[in-house]
Amino acid sequence: MSARTAAGSRGKAAPLAPGHEAVAVKGWLGAHKWLLARRCVQFAILALFLAGPWAGLWIVKGNLSSSLTLGTLPLTDPFVLAQSIAARHWPAAAALTGAAIVLLFYAVVGGRVFCSWVCPVNVVTDGAAWLRRRLGIKTGKVPSSATRWWLLGGVLLASAATGMTVWEFVNPVSMTHRALIFGGSAAWLVVIAVFAYDLLVANRGWCGHVCPMGACYATLGRVALLRVSAAQRSACNDCMDCFVVCPEPQVIRPALKAVDGAGPVITFSECTNCGRCIDVCSKNVFRYAHRFDQRSA
Repeated sequence: MSARTAAGSRGKAAPLAPGHEAVAVKGWLGAHKWLLARRCVQFAILALFLAGPWAGLWIVKGNLSSSLTLGTLPLTDPFVLAQSIAARHWPAAAALTGAAIVLLFYAVVGGRVFCSWVCPVNVVTDGAAWLRRRLGIKTGKVPSSATRWWLLGGVLLASAATGMTVWEFVNPVSMTHRALIFGGSAAWLVVIAVFAYDLLVANRGWCGHVCPMGACYATLGRVALLRVSAAQRSACNDCMDCFVVCPEPQVIRPALKAVDGAGPVITFSECTNCGRCIDVCSKNVFRYAHRFDQRSA
């Protein structure tokens, strides 16, 4: 019997949840520590934004597109800034400073860390992926991974043509914030549409293939210092759990299997540094490292 199946109630092979071996070896907390850490960070960030309108405690003003923390620290989403410049609206000095801070931070920790550790839509798409596995849904068609890059370029061209930051009218990240703060059926419909798309149409389709914000942050991941490393790749037992839970599974194989002499560090800019491969691996193959750490066993 394979590591991915177990005997069902009628003697048939029934699929096991990814990470079941890790739970047996490391315990439930050990097999979910990075997932739990991500959720704590995501909900803490949301709480900081919601504390003002909900409780009158204005620690952070604004949203993930543009914010001011403690009346001092400006942060600006680089994709919003790019749209603004394309629309011929030169941003204020504070917006430029905020974008520079964000760019520097994600150039160190990995651009798509925003997608897995900050973006609230990640909770929605992770939920859809989990339910899709539980329901055994195999139908649907995943679009080309180039789609998000085409959409990124299209949004910038549309901003230049219209003089508006066009993505912000439909951005699920902004819409999620609006739904939580102000309610409104339109905002919730966008969130539900993303969930339904990932559940019924394309597995990991939105974040992995469509979202232009993900494409924008992926450009920063090309030089990022923080990386996931398959440092103990010789211990891999081919259970495939890491591939099942990874939102960008194509990034794993070269480092894990030393394809074309590749080192153990996952260097693809699409990697979100989510840590789920670390969680679900019972052999402790993966760990966080830096891009220059090429040690492996």
